[in-house]
Amino acid sequence: MSDFAARGEEPEVLFWVGCAGAFDDRYKRVTRAFVRILEHVGVKYAVLGMEETCTGDPAKRAGNEFLFQMQAMQNITTFEGYNVKKIVTACPHCFNTIKNEYPALGGNYEVIHHSTFLQQLIDEGRVKLEGGEAYKGRRITFHDSCYLGRANNIYEAPRAVLEALDADLVEMKRSKANGLCCGAGGAQMWKEPEPGKKDVNIERTEEALATLDGNAEALARIQGKESGNEGATPTPKQNDQGSIIAVGCPFCMTMMADGVKNKERENNVQVFDLAELVASAEGLNA
Repeated sequence: MSDFAARGEEPEVLFWVGCAGAFDDRYKRVTRAFVRILEHVGVKYAVLGMEETCTGDPAKRAGNEFLFQMQAMQNITTFEGYNVKKIVTACPHCFNTIKNEYPALGGNYEVIHHSTFLQQLIDEGRVKLEGGEAYKGRRITFHDSCYLGRANNIYEAPRAVLEALDADLVEMKRSKANGLCCGAGGAQMWKEPEPGKKDVNIERTEEALATLDGNAEALARIQGKESGNEGATPTPKQNDQGSIIAVGCPFCMTMMADGVKNKERENNVQVFDLAELVASAEGLNA
């Protein structure tokens, strides 16, 4: 961003990388995939680099309002210094915090989650997914992030991106507004779970695997409100193609991937972010 300012220019959009996108080894791959897409379609973007700090979301969820406001004000000051107007991020937690909580502190911006941004690029024909044949017929289920779905009512954009891949998109019994948390929200990512019958991410992973497998018996045992007809049991899987759990959040990525490992299903079930799937279909993966 400082390079743009030095040239007296402004980017179309500021890409907010987020803590996970910058430091978590697994989610760095998502950052790289999204950047490749931006460069491929010619989006004039910028990042803050070392000037980017945490949005304050974990501090706020943990109850430290003072720390949250300190972190938020530091970011708002940086945004104002660069005249930032439009922000895109691959993290629903960052998205929710900047979009919904910064305005109370004077920070008002157009904030877009990368699922919506990718949908826009597809709708505009800038991303064509000509290599999407690799996913044709592959069974994919999408796990709704709480801060993307219930907190901000974004359900269709990620599904529109997956549908563009021409994959076999199947819905979990608990999806959209009735979806189940991955277990990391509300600062739970940073602590061990309380004692109970089962970790939340294991419960959610079991549902995802049963959905991908078309396991009617396992799905019948799942408790919770169904999302209309979307939770209908898929037909049993007929081919040996690897299935995919798609996510749009770094916390969900960690929790669902850990759940798949717990169930020892890494050999035939993979967890990918939307940006990774799009980049792969476009032949942009390094």
